Amino acid sequence: MNEQLDVSGFLLRAALALALVLLTFNPSGYSYVHMLSNGFPHVTPLEIVLGIVLLIAWIVYLGATLKSIGVFGMMLAFALFAALIWLVVSWGWVTLSDTHVITWIGLIILALILSIGMSWSHLYRRWTGQATVDEVDEKK
Repeated sequence: MNEQLDVSGFLLRAALALALVLLTFNPSGYSYVHMLSNGFPHVTPLEIVLGIVLLIAWIVYLGATLKSIGVFGMMLAFALFAALIWLVVSWGWVTLSDTHVITWIGLIILALILSIGMSWSHLYRRWTGQATVDEVDEKK
């Protein structure tokens, strides 16, 4: 499987990661978290099915991200984005008291980190010319 990652491939991964994050929670009030909290303790079968689908998607995205960039890579990415938020706040573009905007920025950053994790092996191969190999147990 010699699939090359292009801009549209990365943007697709980023859009799917953003959809996953925002469907799970967003400050607008239209998310899975809000759906559950508004109807609790009466949970419907649809809410259970949606929760399981979201959980599966989170497992896929987090698993791929952890496998590709690892915990240290995720911490570095969070540190970089936290420093960028600090920079934007220090320039006066956003205030820390505006929790609505800060929440949106944090959710977008989380989606970017997940999409980088989903794309990392392609990016690594393109930047270094080296391929990554997953160990496959070939028991016969």
